Amino acid sequence: MQRSQWKIGMYLALVFVSGVAVGGGGLHLYNGSSVGVVSNSRKTPEQYRKEYSSEMQVRLRLDEAQVAKLQAILGRTHEDYKKFREQTKPEMNRIQKEQVDAVNALLSDSQKLEYEKMRAEREARRKARGDRGDGF
Repeated sequence: MQRSQWKIGMYLALVFVSGVAVGGGGLHLYNGSSVGVVSNSRKTPEQYRKEYSSEMQVRLRLDEAQVAKLQAILGRTHEDYKKFREQTKPEMNRIQKEQVDAVNALLSDSQKLEYEKMRAEREARRKARGDRGDGF
């Protein structure tokens, strides 16, 4: 009789472990990301504008005159942002330089070398992503 109780205990443990495994796998599948095409390349402003205006045209049922006015608005906005970035870039660079100088002031010589290496690596990653590096 003791042997059958041992078997029952093993079966119960096996069912419990199987339930945990199936539940964990199901949770993983439920929380997992859906399959889709993911592109590492960044969209250009023109691509964003085209997608945005297409969505506006479809969802809002814009007529041709409205689409033309929307394109003009988006073009002006793009130019305004471009001017703003050009105007603020010197100030952004100054702030960044102040930060780097302040960090360098608290570091030892060996730490400064590693800090420069870190900054160079970050810059390389930023360029590889296609970032403008102006914070916009």
